[in-house]
Amino acid sequence: MLPRGRPRALGAALLLLLLLVVGFFLFGRDPEYGLGTTATLDGDPYGSRNRSTSSLQLLLPPKCEMLHVAIVCAGYNSSREIITLMKSVLFYRKNPLHLHLITDAVARNILETLFRTWMVPAVVVSFYDAEELKPLVSWIPNKHYSGLYGLMKLVLPSVLPLSLARVIVLDTDVTFSSDIMELWALFGHFSGVILLWLDRLQQIGWEQMWKLTAKRELLTLTATSLADQDIFNAVIKEHPELVHPLPCVWNVQLSDHTLAERCYLEAADLKVIHWNSPKKLRVKNKHAEFFRDLHLTFLGFDGKLLCRELFGCPNQFPPGAEQLQQALAQLDEEEPCFEFRQQQLTVHRVHITFLSHQPPPPRPHDVTLVAQLSMDRLQMLEALCRHWRGPMSLALYLTDAEAQQFLRFVETSPVLSARKDVAYHVVYRDGPLYPVNQLRNVALAQALTPYVFLSDIDFLPAYSLYDYLRASIEQLALGRRQRKAALVVPAFETLHYRFSFPNSKAELLTLLDAGSLHTFRYHEWPQGHASTDYTRWREAQAPYQVQWSADYEPYVVVPRDCPRYDPRFVGFGWNKVAHIIELDAQEYEFLVLPEAFSIHLPHAPSLDISRFRSSPTYRDCLQALKEEFHQDLSRRYGSAALKYLTALQQSRSRA
Repeated sequence: MLPRGRPRALGAALLLLLLLVVGFFLFGRDPEYGLGTTATLDGDPYGSRNRSTSSLQLLLPPKCEMLHVAIVCAGYNSSREIITLMKSVLFYRKNPLHLHLITDAVARNILETLFRTWMVPAVVVSFYDAEELKPLVSWIPNKHYSGLYGLMKLVLPSVLPLSLARVIVLDTDVTFSSDIMELWALFGHFSGVILLWLDRLQQIGWEQMWKLTAKRELLTLTATSLADQDIFNAVIKEHPELVHPLPCVWNVQLSDHTLAERCYLEAADLKVIHWNSPKKLRVKNKHAEFFRDLHLTFLGFDGKLLCRELFGCPNQFPPGAEQLQQALAQLDEEEPCFEFRQQQLTVHRVHITFLSHQPPPPRPHDVTLVAQLSMDRLQMLEALCRHWRGPMSLALYLTDAEAQQFLRFVETSPVLSARKDVAYHVVYRDGPLYPVNQLRNVALAQALTPYVFLSDIDFLPAYSLYDYLRASIEQLALGRRQRKAALVVPAFETLHYRFSFPNSKAELLTLLDAGSLHTFRYHEWPQGHASTDYTRWREAQAPYQVQWSADYEPYVVVPRDCPRYDPRFVGFGWNKVAHIIELDAQEYEFLVLPEAFSIHLPHAPSLDISRFRSSPTYRDCLQALKEEFHQDLSRRYGSAALKYLTALQQSRSRA
């Protein structure tokens, strides 16, 4: 809940917050105030162009002083923008940071996951619920595209902790080109007048001041068009003594006006670039290419490189980071399976729901397709969207630069841009081996329907499969009986790149008999799907139960709360097999669906498959992982797990 009735002690927090909010955001969006933070109140609209930061003789804060930053962030797009902003801040910063993020439920879910997995040292993140703030500003008519969120800076003094004396307030669409500590140092120039202004603010009261001014202005304005800026502007017209203008280099606003060029003389003068134009990177400015390059540099910058400690400051590790570093330090780099051990311990930075997403309405038998992919499988997404009409949760293993390419790919694809029920989760690349099961777990954790279809991106399901699965779940009464069942979707493959996809089981059987289709991996890994019993499936009219067998790895539909994939299996080999064993150990029954099918499409082999085939060491490491997995099974399931160990030993003797 929000604090009620803040006492007079709000003092410096209110004053300094107000001063910097006004200085950093006020000017530039209203023509009356010129270019941005360059505007002064002494009649010189470009006065601070010659007042560079260095000329102010900054009083730098102590080396390890915590700097506080507040940001209002709501929705999917702002959640992406804030990451680019933070990359630019982290690139230059030399001080610990405490982020105060005012977020809606969407942004909080995204950013909590991202900062937890980013694990940047000396960064603390606090969240504040924007829903609780809405009643404080909802009475203000507002036409700004940001809605109520554009008014929330007005109430920050009522939300931030009483102990907080100073805070920098930022928009999400700014890019830093210098150390944020220099901006923090400008607080030093408020000394000497703080008491005078503090006394006046205590007498007037900021909350009452802006509310009375807003109500008065709205009698003629009818609605704000610049959100909080209209109200800040109106307050300052009445109380100009509240403003301490900042040098305009701290807010070079790139909009449709080219006057921003008069704010700086050289590129070295620039401190913050503010992309406050609806056209963003297409603004008209003679230095636009330079500004774009700066922004794009941070957009595609590898966030892992920013996870560096601050030299000379006390260690400030995020939760779990110190233990992780100790575990990594204990690994032997000369050990043959070092890459596998290292990849198992790696915590990948995760940006869930990277694009706008509309969750499906709650339905008792609904199914989400869960899969993972990398950049080289991106072209398969459009075909998958045509085949599967239900919700999907997909984890993508990408670099920061590839994530931007993926964003543009979706935006320019008529098929993908039209699908709002597909949730894309970016897991950023880190390490030499593909973390296949970690990716699956990310996608599985974000599925919102009661059931999930655990598939792979290079499979196309039957056109009718989504509807058929929902009908089968209802007919089998899985939810009512609390029946632990895994519904098996028989897998097939074609070796032809040009292929006429069957519309029914009858058409599929015709293609199978003609040799255009095969049961999946029958010539390379027959034990992987042999238990499905394709001979019986050909004639089946109803679901039938099959038993687990060694190396069985069917594609299944299971409840969303099913066991997670074992993350130790990275690269190629045995990743799905281990999951099916876990299902069997937890007494899931395997039911093959008679009208279901999915077809694997041909593609070039992955790097990990090539390494598996060519490297004896790679195969030995996989075998070691299998044995460790079975040891863990024995500890968890006791004597019930003996059959899996026996099957493994028999498999080794056959090899």
